[in-house]
Amino acid sequence: MLYRMYSRWATNNGYTLKETDLLEGEEAGIKSVTAVIEGEYAYGYLKGEMGVHRLVRISPFDSGGRRHTSFASVEVLPEITDDIELEINPDDLRIDTYRSSGAGGQHVNKTSSAVRITHIPTNTVTSCQSERSQLQNKETAMKMLKSKLLDLKEKEHKDKIEDLKGVQREIAWGSQIRSYVFCPYTLVKDHRTNFEVGNVESVMNRRNR
Repeated sequence: MLYRMYSRWATNNGYTLKETDLLEGEEAGIKSVTAVIEGEYAYGYLKGEMGVHRLVRISPFDSGGRRHTSFASVEVLPEITDDIELEINPDDLRIDTYRSSGAGGQHVNKTSSAVRITHIPTNTVTSCQSERSQLQNKETAMKMLKSKLLDLKEKEHKDKIEDLKGVQREIAWGSQIRSYVFCPYTLVKDHRTNFEVGNVESVMNRRNR
């Protein structure tokens, strides 16, 4: 539902969205998704979305019609430019290849073109399966990894990548930046500003910035 919200926002505001990796949930929905949103000031508008989001609703997968609370972590990073130098020790990387599972016809099912890169010291993982070749997927995944490590380096105020520890915030109650409540009442609340909106559907289908 969050991915649909951001996809609609991007489309309705003239941005292009390219899905680079998607992992479906075990029963339904999405376990994780990575997408690139391109356009003027895209990062500036979206950086405030970074954090834990809480969703409260009657689950369509619960035969008892009970209310469920779910949490999702949203990460927003600027695309790193070629003029930024970031030295990463190749020995700190684990590169795995696997068969793509997304759209793309017969090609994605016959070749192990998808690439997953793990920065072992920080357990930072990026993956890409949207490109046609393994080399292109590797380049895209590596570019995303550099963006993540650069962001982590700035947050931890470290001089070198080797000094990073990669401590992550827990995705759980009390750490959310925003709540989307569908039941027993409708409300969207930003916990950083205490701003509230009663029409949750208008937020999930949002058209403006």
